[in-house]
Amino acid sequence: MNLVIAEKPSVARSIAAVIGATEKQNGYWQGGGYLVSWCIGHLVSFAEAGQYDEKYCKWRYEDLPILPQPWQFIVPDEKKQQFEIVRALLNRPDVDSVTAATDAGREGELIFRFVYQMAGCTKPVKRLWISSMEDAAIREGFANLRPDSDYDALYQSALCRAKADWLVGINATRLFSVLYHKTLTVGRVQTPTLKMLVDRDAKILRFQKEKYYTVGIHSGSLKAGSGRIADAETANSLKEKCTGTTAVCTSVKREKKTEQPPKLYDLTTLQREANRLFGFTAKQTLDYAQQLYEKKLLTYPRTDSQYLAEDMGQTAQHLVSDLLGLLPFAQGLALTPDVDRVLNSKKVSDHHAIIPTAEFAKQGFTGLAESECKLMNLVCSKLLCAVAAPHEYETVTAVFSCAGNAFTAKGKTVLVPGWKEIDQRFRSTLKADTEEEVLNTLPELVKGQSFFVMADISEHFTSPPKAYTEDTLLSAMERAGAEDMSEEAERKGLGTPATRAAILEKLVQMGFVQRKGKQLIPTKDGINLAVVLPESLISPSLTAEWENRLTEIAKGNADPDEFMAEIEAQVRQLVKTHSCISADKQNLFQSERVIIGKCPRCGENVYEGKKNFYCGNRGCQFVMWKNDRFFEQRKKAFTPKIAAALIKDGKAKVKGLYSEKTGKNYDATVLLADTGGKYVNYRVERKE
Repeated sequence: MNLVIAEKPSVARSIAAVIGATEKQNGYWQGGGYLVSWCIGHLVSFAEAGQYDEKYCKWRYEDLPILPQPWQFIVPDEKKQQFEIVRALLNRPDVDSVTAATDAGREGELIFRFVYQMAGCTKPVKRLWISSMEDAAIREGFANLRPDSDYDALYQSALCRAKADWLVGINATRLFSVLYHKTLTVGRVQTPTLKMLVDRDAKILRFQKEKYYTVGIHSGSLKAGSGRIADAETANSLKEKCTGTTAVCTSVKREKKTEQPPKLYDLTTLQREANRLFGFTAKQTLDYAQQLYEKKLLTYPRTDSQYLAEDMGQTAQHLVSDLLGLLPFAQGLALTPDVDRVLNSKKVSDHHAIIPTAEFAKQGFTGLAESECKLMNLVCSKLLCAVAAPHEYETVTAVFSCAGNAFTAKGKTVLVPGWKEIDQRFRSTLKADTEEEVLNTLPELVKGQSFFVMADISEHFTSPPKAYTEDTLLSAMERAGAEDMSEEAERKGLGTPATRAAILEKLVQMGFVQRKGKQLIPTKDGINLAVVLPESLISPSLTAEWENRLTEIAKGNADPDEFMAEIEAQVRQLVKTHSCISADKQNLFQSERVIIGKCPRCGENVYEGKKNFYCGNRGCQFVMWKNDRFFEQRKKAFTPKIAAALIKDGKAKVKGLYSEKTGKNYDATVLLADTGGKYVNYRVERKE
């Protein structure tokens, strides 16, 4: 009997149906000589710090650094039931072999190995490695199973990544939280990403806008412009000199140019374009792509490749042909696909680029949610664009001399629309605003030609850098540190395509970043955190180098023990270096207290808290509770405005108090009837 372990129930169900395990049991399927069960993501996790020693339940500087030896593991309570099912299956006497069918990637390998080891299993394991959940792909995968030992280096890479994140996260988070008296989550990839947002925000704040002018000359449909002119006086003078005079064409330059078709999608480029066109967050795009993958309509989404393997040429050819008849925007399109352009096995790592499946070509958009339809259209259009002809055009640059000054006119003429015709057809179907290229066709021009011209002047301002959107931040994360790395480095940047979405979500959840429309803006706490952390925790290039080292470990080209020794040494140095902070930084992360007035008892400031309005003098007992019975009975929110009036004048005009006797609302003057004791009372002086 062979036991197959998938990563999710839906994947297990698809695999079971293909291999004949159609009999449903509690936590698994069986049949055809197979048992098929599943994990629920990470069934087994690293233990919390408190499990190593009870003292770690409290966060104290003197207990740092925490460096587990040996590492311990736990099964979260909510996952114990499924783990026990999988453990029992792994240890069943009639199970003589195991197939690892978790997601084919670094994290999927880690998920399986942890479960296998925690269950104490020693049975032989083979690995299922597929890029599509289609029946044919699953059958082919089972026909080409490889020993799981072939993936030992990948597992070591995954284990190093997980341990490094735990060590840096636990120790740095506790260290800076203790120092600044506030929970400050620090992450190996998360914090450098935050630093990029903070740096961009600082550039925007420091930006000083500058006014400049341009002078334009025009004759009929011909328009040409000057360069930037710093002051209005010079611009006006030039305009006056040019108006009603002759401009002579001094040069005409024509260039034929070719714009090659785009590459296919990897996860990051898909997330970027889905954010730009539809406003999807990176996490939403990944979630939708995962759903489509599990529905067998899309290939594996967590990929960093933009090519297909060379043996997929026939598959791609049939797929393109089917899509031309399926997609509304492709109707009547004359396309001779050049599939060879997207085939390159050397540039396919764990998985090939994201493309639709043959199952989608059969089923189409039937039964899909609007968000899923949008994503499928995006992926389909990219495949058609990628195999279409190059876009060819001619540019014309003409220079004119007028009143001793040079003016330039630029034009563009499309010669062969190529792939851009498909792209424009697709974009015309979108409800979202998309930028359309404006073509400027110049009249026939020859050197020495003269024109009678008029002139005008226009005023402009320099523009500040733009705040990051998820589109531009994902691009920046992908490129981070690249300038410090060799061209041969396979994986550059912060995080991986599979993890970047979760990093952005965590920054938002922790309150370090906020979304404003499509923009990502660092909060005050986010800015402060990026400022106080050392370079080793915020350097994108250093973290990008770590990610490259992990890739080398996965290839078997680097020593995992050496990598972990460096991480541990960095953690020890971090704790040693940051043992205390200056007094002026002690309150850096404390919430700004809102003063609403002066205490009627002692004259100190009264502040607004979450549940009350309280005197800042700890010796004074003055406090007004927001859920005071007086206001609750009258169904009136006790607002800061009411509280401020009460402590200033001893009374406040309050509208909309509810009367239980009459069942109606009324306006009244409320008095602060301070008894001088622990509790403050209120009463209605008169109805208005």
